[in-house]
This record gives sequence, structure tokens and C-alpha cells, in this order.
Amino acid sequence: MANAGLQLLGYTLAFLGLLGLIASTAMNEWKMSSYAGDNIITAQAMYEGLWQSCVSQSTGQLQWEVQGARALMIIAAFLCSIGLLVAAVGMKCTTCLSDNTEQKNKVAMAGGVLFIIADKVCALSATSWYGENIRRKFFDPFTPTNARYEFGKALYVGWGASALAVIGGSMLCCNCQSKAAGKSYPPPSRTAGRPGTDRV
Repeated sequence: MANAGLQLLGYTLAFLGLLGLIASTAMNEWKMSSYAGDNIITAQAMYEGLWQSCVSQSTGQLQWEVQGARALMIIAAFLCSIGLLVAAVGMKCTTCLSDNTEQKNKVAMAGGVLFIIADKVCALSATSWYGENIRRKFFDPFTPTNARYEFGKALYVGWGASALAVIGGSMLCCNCQSKAAGKSYPPPSRTAGRPGTDRV
């Protein structure tokens, strides 16, 4: 039953990672204007997300500008959704494929692999690449002070969600055990030596 608990914990962590990934993709604060140097007191704060840029002025008005989508985050959310469905079929607490436990373990492992691929290859690379661009432009001496940005909340949510989904996917993968190829035999009976059971 410990394996079923480990599977359920991995599935829960991966599901929370998917929710965080969707939230990170939808958030508008992937980068925000920096308050370094002479730019400490400003009348507006600028945020930029994957879908739009927004400028919050001191009057409270917001101006939105639609921006292009980032394909890696969409692919990561799509693969995580498929991973949720595949892992749910292979979990020990479900009745799908209950007659073949070895196949059920392999299906759960396939769901875990989908989580790892989605987050390591797609989501983590997208958030890290975006963060690296922000860092590089921030320390570039030719970037004007009022054009410098810092990491926004969405990057931290994306990194945390990726970590949760990778840990959950790893738990689903580690739970798959291969059985020995040999047959298992029942233990010998203890009828020998009892009175009335001796055979000649």
C-alpha cells in the first residue's frame, strides 16, 4: 500500500504543478519595471507577460497591449494534461487495467515521463530562458535605467510549478517496479509429520 500512497503523492504534486503552470502562463507579471538607480520614484509601473503588456499608472488606469504567445508553455500545459490522464489510468487506486498490474505500473510510469518531459523540456526551459533575458538586459550597461526589468511573480510561480511537476513525475516513475521473470511458488505445506498424513 506504500506504493499506492507514493503514487497518490506524486500525482497530487504533478497536478499542483499543472495548476501552477497554467497560472504562470496566464499571469501578466513575467517581468516588471525595475526600481534601481534613478528610477525609484515613477508615476507608472510596467508589467509584461506572455500574452500582453500592461502599464499601471499612478491614477490606477491600466493600458493593455496584446503580445504574442509563448508556444513552450502551451505545449507544457498540454503534455501535463495528457500526463494526468495517463497517470490516472495507471495508478493503483483506480480500477483501470486492474487485471494486469505490470502493465498498470508501466502506464503510471508513462504518465510520470510525460510530466518530466513537459516541465524539464518545455516549462522550465521557457521560464529559465525568459529569466536569463531579463537578467542579461538588466546588467547590460547600454540599457537605460528606465528600461530595465526585474523578475516578475509569474516566473517564480513557473519555476515552483515546474519543480512540483518534475518531483511528482519522478515519484510516478520510481514507483514502477519490474517483477522477476521467474515464477513464484507457494511455500511448502506443513502437513508432513502430522499424524494421519504420512503416506507410504
